[in-house]
Amino acid sequence: MARQRRRHPALESIDEHALAEFRAGLRRRYTDEEILEELRASAARLGRSPTMREFAADAEASVHPQTVIEHFGTWNAAKRAAGLRPRRFISREELVAQLRELGEELGRPPTVRDIEEHRGRMASKSLIWHTFGSLAAALKEAGFDVPVGEERLERAIADGAVLARELGHLPKMAEWKDARARDATLLSEWQVYRMVDVQPGAWSAFQFLVRERLREEGVRVGPDGTLPADLRPER
Repeated sequence: MARQRRRHPALESIDEHALAEFRAGLRRRYTDEEILEELRASAARLGRSPTMREFAADAEASVHPQTVIEHFGTWNAAKRAAGLRPRRFISREELVAQLRELGEELGRPPTVRDIEEHRGRMASKSLIWHTFGSLAAALKEAGFDVPVGEERLERAIADGAVLARELGHLPKMAEWKDARARDATLLSEWQVYRMVDVQPGAWSAFQFLVRERLREEGVRVGPDGTLPADLRPER
């Protein structure tokens, strides 16, 4: 059984109400008009409407891009309020830079869910798809190790064998979904389902592939999908 990580005592002592007031106070450091003036001044120095990356790199700008988003909701909304025209097109290089920065922050390749959750600082997923053809292709160009094609299925099977050892039986679709909630590097259960082009019963076909992989590794899998008792987790 995994040992539960203890939180630092200082984190346990944080008063949520006091923290909320503190955060609100930080946001009040700048008025909306002061932020808009920062945007206008940065645009004047650059000679064009700044992207988030350009604004963050502007040594004379004293406001962080995230503060701008907190005040106005999105980056483009702030620029419209400042009388600046939002940049309609984001270059391929800027999209790659956004993915790299988000990946560095997360410590792993960003997923579709990550992109949606960071809306405002990230380009839309539809723009990424339109530019690169797929998120996988975009991540590849950004330097991430992302499986494609047959490699994706191979990795899913390998992940399935690992998960089966953890569960003590071949993973069910719902169990895979739970595992992905804990580990965002896994493909979603529906990605796996669609990738195994066997109908009807795509998931059972995937379980069959996982069973075959386990057999190759010398693991005996029962007719009901269970693994030997010595490989099952303690209850």
